[in-house]
Amino acid sequence: MAHKKAGGSSRNGRDSHAKRLGTKVYGGEVIRAGGIIVRQRGTLIHPGLNVGMGKDFTLFALVDGKVEFRTKGAKQDKFANVVSKEAEPA
Repeated sequence: MAHKKAGGSSRNGRDSHAKRLGTKVYGGEVIRAGGIIVRQRGTLIHPGLNVGMGKDFTLFALVDGKVEFRTKGAKQDKFANVVSKEAEPA
């Protein structure tokens, strides 16, 4: 009899797809309106000036401009801002 006895089903073998989280555009880089700045779980970085937040905590630019990251407040919270080209001094 050249066959194996019936084995039990594997308990492993499942894995989730990578979610590709993280910073997509870094400080000083130019971004267009609607471009994604950070994909995150929870508000590790908060939306600042000219930045919107999606329902999955994704931060995105509301205007064209340069991305900048700042810390603010007693807890030193991180904020992402987009400085528009019109607001920059000449």
